[in-house]
Amino acid sequence: MSEEFVLLEPDDQPGDEWEQLDVSDTEADRIARRQDREFDEFRKRIKDTEQFKLQESVFDDATLAAVYKLVQDGYVDAFGGPVSTGKEASVFEALGGQAGERPEPGSKAAGGGPEGVTPEREVAVKVYRINSSNFRHMREYLEGDPRFEGIASDKKAVVLAWTRKEFANLERARKAGVRVPEPIAVQRNVLVMELVGHAEDRARRLNEVDVENPETAYEVVREYMRRLYRAGLIHGDLSEYNMIIHEGELVVIDLGQAVTVHHPNAGEFLQRDCENVAAFFTREGIDVDPDDLRAYVTEPEPDPSGEPGWKKY
Repeated sequence: MSEEFVLLEPDDQPGDEWEQLDVSDTEADRIARRQDREFDEFRKRIKDTEQFKLQESVFDDATLAAVYKLVQDGYVDAFGGPVSTGKEASVFEALGGQAGERPEPGSKAAGGGPEGVTPEREVAVKVYRINSSNFRHMREYLEGDPRFEGIASDKKAVVLAWTRKEFANLERARKAGVRVPEPIAVQRNVLVMELVGHAEDRARRLNEVDVENPETAYEVVREYMRRLYRAGLIHGDLSEYNMIIHEGELVVIDLGQAVTVHHPNAGEFLQRDCENVAAFFTREGIDVDPDDLRAYVTEPEPDPSGEPGWKKY
């Protein structure tokens, strides 16, 4: 792998640490309860489709209602087969529709089209399983996050908050100049985002490729970690398994568990990230010290007025 790993330019305002995220009932919940005729026909069509026959545990009526709403709103035009299937979530390829303010016109996620989302552009649809998700694991990352104070403790509320949290984390990371899959839409436990690579030729994880320029790759990873931190986020599960390579870019994925810097376990999560990254690049032949990496990531931002020691958080 000999890519140059070009860094993205961050936006001026990557996100607000104390933003409130709405996790109340959505139109998809109301559709599922109402069971209107069009939705019922949609449900039968999806469940009769070949690629979904083995995914019935994923597509309960409430989840189907969320997909139905995303189709109605024009975020998804057609579904393909599964890209990956895990215990907590399955990812499907789909064709994006002509809707929404996201992704930005001309961006990679928009396929470079002048009008934003194009029907030919493939997207990823990530569906979290409410019944089989690791409820306690998710609560560990949600509790203490100021964006989710007062969240209900039942499994449904936690999974829906987790999905909303991943969408918000992707948005903030992208604005901070971190290359992540571009978020497009979210509805209940369903997240639509940029499909990095293609279903038949998926992007490879960092642990799956021969890193010919590990020094450059490491510089990009530590800079992305610093940008996340300065935007008020810590990945919380960063390793060679949560970074992929696509068309000369290093892409950070799986931000569902990312926490704010004020989370009570933020320090522990950051230290683990630093140790994982240091261990991988040390195996690649670079002498990386996790404490030095942490010092780089948490280094205070320079004061715009020129005074040293100023820090955003």
